[in-house]
Amino acid sequence: MDTVSLAKRRYTTKAYDASRRIPQATVDALLEQLRHSPSSVNSQPWHFIVADSAEGKARLAKSTTERYAYNSPKILDASHVIVFCTRTEMTEAHLDAVLHQEGADGRFRDEQARAGQNQSRRHYVDLHRFDQKDLQHWMEKQTYLALGTALLGDAAHGLDATPIEGFDSKILDAELGLRERGFTSVVILSLGYRSEADFNAGLNKSRLPASQVFTFL
Repeated sequence: MDTVSLAKRRYTTKAYDASRRIPQATVDALLEQLRHSPSSVNSQPWHFIVADSAEGKARLAKSTTERYAYNSPKILDASHVIVFCTRTEMTEAHLDAVLHQEGADGRFRDEQARAGQNQSRRHYVDLHRFDQKDLQHWMEKQTYLALGTALLGDAAHGLDATPIEGFDSKILDAELGLRERGFTSVVILSLGYRSEADFNAGLNKSRLPASQVFTFL
């Protein structure tokens, strides 16, 4: 797979063809890739809400009223929309669930390895919780790693996508009951196929030159 070509070809879609749907097999593959996203110490502090019906997308679009109204069509006309959510707390139950799953998946050669992984993960969680006092920000960083994974996967499947931060997370959290479940919405990703009216599709991609963004030691 030529990942450089994928990176150069993908762009932020501004308008979708509402008549086109992503095949279910492609959706399943994308979600499986998303589930396998990397995270620091395998913390996986996320949850993903997937809307593929008109009713579901309309619920999400409630968060794009007034000053965010320009983003409503990107949600309503897309084939599928994913809400990327981050935990509001790193709970004991979640840490135990991750450790249990690692054991079930054969990650540990013995009990010592299991204990070491548990200790290492809790060290970093406590570092961000008590010392650096940025646990929520740290967990959101992991969620954005998942977003990057999804964007590359979308491009690999020939899909168009739009990462959206322009929405009211308070409204969306209330609509989906996220805070009661221990989560908050962080970013929305619309997926589908571009409309012929999408002006951004025909514009040249622009990035700073390599000489400005890389330093070699």
